[in-house]
Amino acid sequence: MNPLDRSIALGPLGVSLGQLLLVLAMIVALIVGAWMGRRRQVSVGDLLFNALLIGVIGARVVFVARYWQSYDTFWSWLDIRDRGFEPLAGLAVAFVYLAWRFWRQPTARRPLGAAVLSGALAWSVTAGTLTLTAPRGAGLPSIPLTALDGSQVTLTTVLQASDRPMVVNLWASWCPPCRREMPMLAQAQQARDDVSFVFVNQGESIDAVETFLQRESLSLDHLYRDPNMDFGQAVGAMAMPTTLYYDTDGQLVDTHFGELSRATLDRSLERFAR
Repeated sequence: MNPLDRSIALGPLGVSLGQLLLVLAMIVALIVGAWMGRRRQVSVGDLLFNALLIGVIGARVVFVARYWQSYDTFWSWLDIRDRGFEPLAGLAVAFVYLAWRFWRQPTARRPLGAAVLSGALAWSVTAGTLTLTAPRGAGLPSIPLTALDGSQVTLTTVLQASDRPMVVNLWASWCPPCRREMPMLAQAQQARDDVSFVFVNQGESIDAVETFLQRESLSLDHLYRDPNMDFGQAVGAMAMPTTLYYDTDGQLVDTHFGELSRATLDRSLERFAR
């Protein structure tokens, strides 16, 4: 797993390490901008927040435009819980906004430039260091899981038997985003015969799993239990839901932390086609 995709549980909430580093970079930019601006009696905090907001909006708009057929309603376009964004598009939009402010506010150029460069440097150093020091070639763990009939199985065996790329969804019945995305994933499992969908419950009893399936009227293939959450710890998923994408060689090609939508699922499945 990309180290930036590793999740961290903060009480009932879960965030990715990449999100925390982004917050750190923003804090560094605000501190440097305030320090430089105070010397020149210029405030750049609002400009930085506006650039961040405009960049996020731009990243979302471009993503929705690219995958609009995967969204059912207009309101689903606005539901950013699926974390459907195009980061490069967002950076481009934020850069255009900052370039415009540079041109319109000459007095803010030096503090704003120092703030942006400091934030970018903080992100590059922290994210780059984690990425470069992370182990390469993350493979599918061979950790025993428990089927609903009590038998033991490993996902490496399932992968070899199917000879298809594999989508592994880590979930729990007490997790609201897990419950919301499950019907869509169940439908995708029935509709796709070129990809294996596997559901790994984290830490719950067989009674809790079966009660959830009955209550939601769900029928899932390849449903296994990870009672001690050994698999989740091995892949660095400390919060749920987390969805992992493995190619036919068992190598991790993509990770999505948080709730999935049809659009974000389609985007990740494109990695298999490439």
